[in-house]
Amino acid sequence: MRVDSTLSQLKSYFGENHLPSSYGVYFKNTLVALCHALEDHIIQQEGHPLVIATFQQGKWYQQESKRYAQIAQKSGKVVIASSFDSGFDGINSEDLSNVSLFEFGEDDVLVDEWNLIIVDTNYAAAVLTYELSPSEYSDQSRPKIDSERKFYGLWTFDRTIVEKSASILIDHFAKLDVDLAQKLADYQQKISQNISPLSADLTAVVSRIVSYLQTSQDQLITLNRQSQEMAKLEGQALKLNRNLKANKLQAFLRMAQKVDQRDLANPVASLQVAALSETLGQIIDLSTIGLRRLKLAGLLFRVGLAEAPREVFTNRASELNEKDLAFWRNRAVLSSQLLGSMTELASITKIVLHQLEYWDGSGQPQQLKGEEIPIESRILGLAIYFQELTQSRGTRSPLTPLQALEKCKKLSGIRFDPDLVQHLGTFIHLSEMGLATLPDNPSHVPSIWLEDDEGIRV
Repeated sequence: MRVDSTLSQLKSYFGENHLPSSYGVYFKNTLVALCHALEDHIIQQEGHPLVIATFQQGKWYQQESKRYAQIAQKSGKVVIASSFDSGFDGINSEDLSNVSLFEFGEDDVLVDEWNLIIVDTNYAAAVLTYELSPSEYSDQSRPKIDSERKFYGLWTFDRTIVEKSASILIDHFAKLDVDLAQKLADYQQKISQNISPLSADLTAVVSRIVSYLQTSQDQLITLNRQSQEMAKLEGQALKLNRNLKANKLQAFLRMAQKVDQRDLANPVASLQVAALSETLGQIIDLSTIGLRRLKLAGLLFRVGLAEAPREVFTNRASELNEKDLAFWRNRAVLSSQLLGSMTELASITKIVLHQLEYWDGSGQPQQLKGEEIPIESRILGLAIYFQELTQSRGTRSPLTPLQALEKCKKLSGIRFDPDLVQHLGTFIHLSEMGLATLPDNPSHVPSIWLEDDEGIRV
């Protein structure tokens, strides 16, 4: 860890033995949970805190920028530091006079840090971290997925530590903008001089932290279980085919099939989504390789839900509790993280990752907008939504194809590519006239999909 890092300076100032007991090594998933819990507290409370956030290079995502626009409305001053190419355009600092943006270079110590500091008159909180270098991982512990990356870090409500951390970062910012750093220091001092004798009730935020940590841990366990399950299925596939790459792909396909089997209300989702996606791809004249990728993405679009709670398959989103809803909202990321372990599926992983991006830029996980969204992902997202509407879910009855189409039309230009909705409408109307048939299976269904658990064709 660099000696000029925020954590190193804290250790030097207080002494390692006087740091909070939370000091240790954290998975990225855990840090995301901690930060989101504290950010939610800002949004839900009335106050005027000083908020300092530093994001790693290239890790400032657009959905976070919108989140920080909300945070700014409930804060006195907000400082965000990240690299120049990390999506600063997602938050308009000109419209938010209390927001300051710092851009740092690739040699800045903040490249390896990820911090959140909140200082208010009635409470203070911080998450302070520094990422482990590649040499600090053993061969067995190297992260296979993004959420397994590790950080030295701590989180605390100790005002003394939080205030010192804020001062360290403000001094760092002074190298970039002396005048602004002075204004931040003055604002911090103003808060310190007006500390309320009544501390804020942090019961809710602690409860939220526990809930978020449990959810992040469950998701990490889920990914690990899925990886173990995939290894098991890969071993079974090895008996059928000595080609390692084919074995791994077959393991993914088998896992996707198991997801369908768990979804008793919609056990043909993957096949029908792949089929409809392929049909829409043919209508817009996708290349042969594009159609192959799209079909495979359709078969694997929810492979990450193999170990999700059963309620995810039986209830509507509005009927899920917070923990289960997190799995549902993160299904695209979970699936892409699992597929990301096979580099040969990089193009498929990208399609699956962006299946929940919306045409107007309000989707997940990167809030891509319009044609920034890969065309295959736009097709996949529309096919998934349409197919799901034609099946029952929780208290909702299945819709007819025409009824499902009307739902899609209402989201044209908002969630979906208008041209694709129009193409879908044309096809649905042709099918209603008997001139076309809604496909139930994609062309050339992989043989693994036609086998039972003992590998026997049925």
